[in-house]
Amino acid sequence: MRTLLRGAAALATVVTIVSLPGGATAVPRPATAVEAGRSAEAAQIPDGVTAGVAVFDRRTGTFTEQVDESARFRSASVVKLLLALDFLWDRGPDHTVPEADRALLEPMLRSSYDDAADHYWSTYGGPAIIDRMSARLGLRDTAPPPAGYEGYWGYTALSARDTVATYRYLLDRAPAPVRDFVMDNLRRSTRCASDRFDQHFGIAGSFERPWTVKQGWSGKYAKGTCGASGTTAQAEPTAAPTTKAAADVDLIRPALHTTGTVGADDRAIVAVLTLHPVGTSYGKAYTDLGRLTRSLNVPGGVQPSGTWFGTWGEFVNVRKGPATGDARVTQLPAGVEVLVGCQVRGQVVSVPPYTNEWWAYLPQYGGYISNIYISSPDNRLPNVPECGSPRP
Repeated sequence: MRTLLRGAAALATVVTIVSLPGGATAVPRPATAVEAGRSAEAAQIPDGVTAGVAVFDRRTGTFTEQVDESARFRSASVVKLLLALDFLWDRGPDHTVPEADRALLEPMLRSSYDDAADHYWSTYGGPAIIDRMSARLGLRDTAPPPAGYEGYWGYTALSARDTVATYRYLLDRAPAPVRDFVMDNLRRSTRCASDRFDQHFGIAGSFERPWTVKQGWSGKYAKGTCGASGTTAQAEPTAAPTTKAAADVDLIRPALHTTGTVGADDRAIVAVLTLHPVGTSYGKAYTDLGRLTRSLNVPGGVQPSGTWFGTWGEFVNVRKGPATGDARVTQLPAGVEVLVGCQVRGQVVSVPPYTNEWWAYLPQYGGYISNIYISSPDNRLPNVPECGSPRP
């Protein structure tokens, strides 16, 4: 574990192996419980993770975090901000968005709709879009995809500091109709992306609203799922490079990025760009990025109350109530860390050799999971109140 600058959330992890019946895959489960809001002395970058971080306080005009802020990462879907801004650049004095384009841009910004990005990339010049926007916004590290990958908008190179600069343009210099259109859509970010990835990681999982997010993911992740369908998602794009690109932009390791604003009046701009070891599960990357984001000094950010726990198992259902017959809200990415707000007795669940009647309420999902899937040695989670009771 690397420690850098400031932070919150001291983390302690014990790894246990759980054997499942019926030939199911055994899943390493981190027995982790972290009280939300607990302070520590250093921001934390998990072992094996490469990160570029920048946090800018708009109220004071200063950075509160800068970690390898000029390092270049492949953008994944964060580049969709530049695609939208390029299209909106010359819309006239009122910057009216035609209905046909609204139908593409809104899901592109809210749900990371890849087909929309394909359309704007191919229609408006591909790499030339990046050159135009870099010059317009004064971006220092942003560059088009490397030779041989010109068609892959997700291989655009960018940095944390350039991402902050893009949001600063949006908030402080963009025409009001452009600012409102983009930021209002980012405020309406959907938990499930168009490709069925759960995109409420990082900023969205670490802070209470108000926030805005434009997330990015690229590469192969095991078990990236979202929604009630149980679909297994494949991160974009689908090319399989075997070497790093020019300018030290790594196209191989899985990327997971969280960018946006936090707090009233978009006080803090946050950009956290990360790469993870090949073979990392989506739940592990999701958890590591969340821990890093929660450790940052983000002015105006309020962390939700509750306790963070590791989970185990694949496709664990989140239910509307504490029973297996209740409607399914979504399915958890395998092994993801979750915030537990309270717990309640409900239907007895049996996964031999375990049996448990307690259910955990997950406020960020608006539903319950059986405590049998929480990484804790006891059926009743320690230091977690019963729902409807005050916290201990």
